[in-house]
Formats: sequence, structure tokens, C-alpha cells
Amino acid sequence: MSEQERQFFGTDGIRARANAYPLVPDFVVKLGQAAADAFLAKRGDSRNWPTVIIGKDTRQSCDMLESAIAAGFTSRGIDVQLAGVIPTPAVAMLTRETGALFGIVISASHNPFEDNGIKFFGPDGYKLDDALELEIEAGVIAPQTPIGIAPVGRISALEGAAERYIDFVCRSVGDDRHLLEGLVIALDAANGASYRTSEAILHALGAKVLPMHHHPSGININEDCGCTHPGVIESLVRETRAHVGVSHDGDADRVLLCDETGSVLDGDELMAIAALSMIEAGTLIDRTLVATIMSNAGLDEAVTAAGGKVVRAGVGDRYVIEAMRAGGYNLGGEQSGHFIFHDFNTTGDGIMAAVQLLLMMKQSGKPLSKLRRVMSKLPQAQRNIRVSRKPAKEDLAAAARLAEVEETLGSAGRVLLRYSGTEPLLRLLIEGRDADYINREADAIAELIRSEIGA
Repeated sequence: MSEQERQFFGTDGIRARANAYPLVPDFVVKLGQAAADAFLAKRGDSRNWPTVIIGKDTRQSCDMLESAIAAGFTSRGIDVQLAGVIPTPAVAMLTRETGALFGIVISASHNPFEDNGIKFFGPDGYKLDDALELEIEAGVIAPQTPIGIAPVGRISALEGAAERYIDFVCRSVGDDRHLLEGLVIALDAANGASYRTSEAILHALGAKVLPMHHHPSGININEDCGCTHPGVIESLVRETRAHVGVSHDGDADRVLLCDETGSVLDGDELMAIAALSMIEAGTLIDRTLVATIMSNAGLDEAVTAAGGKVVRAGVGDRYVIEAMRAGGYNLGGEQSGHFIFHDFNTTGDGIMAAVQLLLMMKQSGKPLSKLRRVMSKLPQAQRNIRVSRKPAKEDLAAAARLAEVEETLGSAGRVLLRYSGTEPLLRLLIEGRDADYINREADAIAELIRSEIGA
């Protein structure tokens, strides 16, 4: 199911400018009602009163959207438990462990504070498939019909939600809660959902934590900080001489690590470290890593050389997890910093991934600057082009130039062009062994696209 066939849902829920359609209160109330109807229909008979868990990031628009969607749920007789400001993966965990009907996260992840979004988790803690999202959309679009007198749900706080998540992540390392003792960790919390939890987790595991960007104001989330601004954590590591840096996005389902020299590792390098460590330990199921089509070919070479293999999925952590579930695999991720350690959680989990990677680093006795050498990256040229509309890619004036580049690269490289499912962007990636050539062509193609459909 392509993103164009869905009116409101993209690759990670519904995302738009807050207080602009569709993220306006009347639409969000209907969204809550439609989601309630869809889930209640699938639930069948149950003696347990249905409950939904809602978590959010630190954007000032979250309260408005939380109130609206909670009204939609309670109007259908569903109780709502508010988990407050909490990372996205915490909602997945809490939904699964409490037996909730489903979970909601109000967040726009790495987007600026003006944006917001709504994403759903099913009762099993996984993101919804396309079919259920389409069913919810149909319920929103359909004319509203009176349902007669129905029970009304209640709204209450989910006490101790953050503490439960902190304990959940700490338990993933076993009984020894001092595994990170001796490490000095610089932390960039992006003024987002992890501003309390990640520092608490790393501290509980014995590390000395140097936090930064952990004072959210409602409008400073992701502002010149977080993993979309890697230079921030690089500078912090160099200034503090920390052993490692940890940087999140606004909802903390992503993470990037920085080595002790002040150089950030991208998601591909971190996946290579994890995959090779797990192959050596015998814990990587079928010796297989799931990555996306955006990952560097050097990742395949590193994993293959260690006796493993890489399976490619579509872009978006939910497509990675779908491929993992289909194959029964337990490790997957994205170049952008989503990592799914499926032995522990059902979605991308930034601090869980950081803890597992830091544990691997400690066990190896090597710093990240040496561990990253397991992978040699092929040159990539990536361009994010802001667009005013999204015509079919084959109809673009740049299509002919793209075809020429693909023919020139042949089997020694590749070209990818795709629309973002969360922002008005067209993402271009060219990979090959000649860095000058691919960068020159990326610039030329990006300029062609901007002149035709640029915003």
C-alpha cells in the first residue's frame, strides 16, 4: 500500500502542522472515535473494560491534541490513561504490558515544534498495518451517525509510567546494574520526551551522565539539538572529554552515538557493530540483520564478511519490524538511528539501543572509535529537497538525468528517489565509489527538481 493511497497516515502515523488541518480538534476527536470503533470491532466480547494509553512529547500543542483524542475515545466508552511526557517506545511497552486496547503517541519526532503527529500502537505493542490505518481513515471520512446512548469513559493519570519504563530498560541488561560504571556519557535529550528518562537510565546503570538540552519549554524541542544536529553532541564530547555521546530525537525512538574523539557514528555503523557482536555471541537469529534500502552497501559487506546477511526493507521502522517479524529476526534498524532490538521491545527504542550498544562496547574492551572500523562505507550523496507537491517520480523532468546516472553506475552503485512520509520532502540518494561524481550529479539533479516542484 503506497503512502499516496492513504489520505492522512504516512510512514509514521499522521503528521502535520499543529492546529492546521488535519491536526485540529474536531478532526482529532473524530479520529479517536474512528480508532475506537475499529479496535472495538476487532476486540470482540470481553469482560474487561477497554482502556487506551496516551503518551506525548514536550510540544506545547500536545495538550490540545491529547484532550481532543481523549474526548473521542471516552465518547465511545473507552477509559483513557495519560502517561504524560514519555518516549514513544515507552508507550509501546506500557500498552503491551497493561493489556490496553491500544496506545497513542502524540509527537512529531524529529520535526520542528510547530508540527505534531499522532501514531498508534496495537495491543501487542506493534505499529498498525496499512489495512487498519485505512479502516480508521474510512471511519473518519464517513458521515457521523448517532450511536444512541453509550457508556462514557473516564480519564485518569497513569501513575509511575516513566518509572516503569526506566525499570524496563534497566532490566534488559540482567541483574548487574553497574555495567556502565566508569563510563562518562554526554547526553543530548533534544529537549524532548527523554529529558528525564534517558539520564535516569544511564545513571541507574552506573554511568556518569553529562546532560544537555534537557530543559523543554514547549517550543525548543529539536531546536539546534538532538540527533538531527550531530555537531552538537560531537562538540559536547570534545569539550567534556566524555567516553561516548548519546543523542536522541524529540520522541526518543532514535539515537546516534558519538565516539570519544567527537565523531558521530551513523545508524549503519552502529548496526554493523551490533550485528557483528551478536554474530560472535551467537545471539543474532539466522545471523541476519534487517536494514532499509537507504543503508550503505558497506553494511552488507561487513555483515557478509562475518558470516551473516542483510535483508532490506522499506524506509520506516514499522517496515523494518514487519520484515523482522516475517522472518523471525531479532535485530533491525535504519541509517537515521532507529534500532529495533526485538528481544526487548517491539519498536524503535533509542535508549534501549544505546544501552545495548554501550554494553557491547564495554564487553569488547574497545572504544567506539575502534569498533566502528568493522565497516567501511561507500560514498553516498544525499539531498533532501523541500517540495510544493508530489507528482509521480517518473514524470519529473529530472527522470532522464537519473536514468543516465543509474546506467553510468551500473552494478557499482545505485540511485534512490523517494518522497518522505512525514515531511514535504523528496529524498535523493546516490551511492557509488567516485565521491566527486555522485556529489556533482546529486547537486545537478536536486537543482532540476527544485526548479520544477521546489517549495
